Amino acid sequence: MLKVMIVDDEPYILQGLQVIIDWNKEGFEIDALMSNGKDALNYLKDHEVDLIISDIQMPVMTGLELLETIAAQHLSDAKFVLLTGYDDFSYVQKAIRNNCLDYILKPVSKEDLTALLRKVSNMNEEKEQVQENQKKMEDAYLASNLISIIKGKYDDTNVEYVKNHLQLTGGLRFVDIEIMTDVVVEDEDDYDMRILQKQLFNACKEILKENSNHFIFDVSYDKDNYDVGFIYCENMATRRDMNEIEFFEMFLKKLEVVFIKPLRIMCGKLVPDVSSLSKSYSSCARINSIKGFHNQKNLYFYEEDIQVGNGGIVLCKNSLDECISAIQSNNSEAIKTAVENLYEEMNKNEGNSSVIDLNINYLLFQLIHLATEQDDNVNQEEVVQYISEKSFENSIKRGSCQHLERFAIEYAEYLNGLRKNVSRGILSEIEAEIREHYAENISLRNLGEKFYINSSYLGQIFRKKYNQSFKDYLTNYRINEATKQLLTTDKKVNQIASDVGYKDCDYFIRKFIETQGCTPSKFRKIHEDK
Repeated sequence: MLKVMIVDDEPYILQGLQVIIDWNKEGFEIDALMSNGKDALNYLKDHEVDLIISDIQMPVMTGLELLETIAAQHLSDAKFVLLTGYDDFSYVQKAIRNNCLDYILKPVSKEDLTALLRKVSNMNEEKEQVQENQKKMEDAYLASNLISIIKGKYDDTNVEYVKNHLQLTGGLRFVDIEIMTDVVVEDEDDYDMRILQKQLFNACKEILKENSNHFIFDVSYDKDNYDVGFIYCENMATRRDMNEIEFFEMFLKKLEVVFIKPLRIMCGKLVPDVSSLSKSYSSCARINSIKGFHNQKNLYFYEEDIQVGNGGIVLCKNSLDECISAIQSNNSEAIKTAVENLYEEMNKNEGNSSVIDLNINYLLFQLIHLATEQDDNVNQEEVVQYISEKSFENSIKRGSCQHLERFAIEYAEYLNGLRKNVSRGILSEIEAEIREHYAENISLRNLGEKFYINSSYLGQIFRKKYNQSFKDYLTNYRINEATKQLLTTDKKVNQIASDVGYKDCDYFIRKFIETQGCTPSKFRKIHEDK
């Protein structure tokens, strides 16, 4: 509701204006009734209103003097409207020159007052829209500066802007808040997941309103992840009399109340200032790569989950080298033996979790380097994502010897695919397969099985060549085929949807609008008219 102050020295005017219309129905509420300009002025010193309706001729202080004093002292941004008779028109002209919005002739009619309120309401909506658009632009510019910093491509201007616009006290962390998608669904709707991601973003901002500009939409090191970035600083916990763990447990609990999907929070390395945030961001990728080798949980901390080998903990170097050599040679039996030997050596420390964490982390990071040595075009972050995807095994306990055995055997096959440099010839075969079977249930997984290539690596080389995911490529191909049928046949839209591989016609129409900018029916009509 917009708040209104009415100022008039005649009691019957004050009473009459209260009942002449339904103020609430028009979106207004009467906040104050004053009998002279001086009382109104004193009220404005401690209260905010959106509209002032004032008589011109009043004792103590006139309406015109009230208007001029408000402007001189910058007391209020409220719209100002004068109540006037015909003899006061010269005063009205002077008032308008002093930013008076409008005037209403006495006796006030219901129609004139309603029209005025709707004018004020529309102006307020326009003002709010301008402010909202400005806020969005400011948030987007802040986010672009933050992205430059966390990606490690920044200058002093980026750092200075962020320092001036965020509340940064104490150490900082980059925090990744992601929707759990560990169980891959082949026909998962990217559009719906994107909607959920935006809902997560808005929920985070609502929970931490005072730090809402610390959240960044979609800054993942993983292109297919649905997440929200968060710049955490230590005073967020301390001013709530909490430690970091308590703060994030509180935050996660509140998120889980309003968000329908399971979530995971990964807290990167604590760094001293904003210019070091890229290190914290990179450490989140490291957490992501090893989380599958631990029991699943919702909250990870770099210092807790990436052990650094303090306290005399040593690497099982010989056993690790044996594992790496067996994986390089793609020898399944040798891999099983090497992994068993590694676990036997680690268990000599009575299964100390720090020993297991340290050695598995070392192995995983060595495997990343192995992949990049096989193919220079492979991005390390893509390998980290592959490791993250493959390190989850629902049928085998995470972190167990059998879990690592299966992962190592699959990774050996992955490396073998890199050695063959399949990207040179396989994509032409994939293109032919899409042309022939695009209307069927086709996916990276079954293509990988058909052509004996790791599906994750196939996804990488596909994105490199076409600058889009396989799923987007297939969608565009299907929509292009649909446009041909729309132009060359009289088939109904639902039949065309089925012909190009969509069982759900509504989903087909949505995808068509995304790529063509209009519905299939409108597309057909436009081209028929031409």
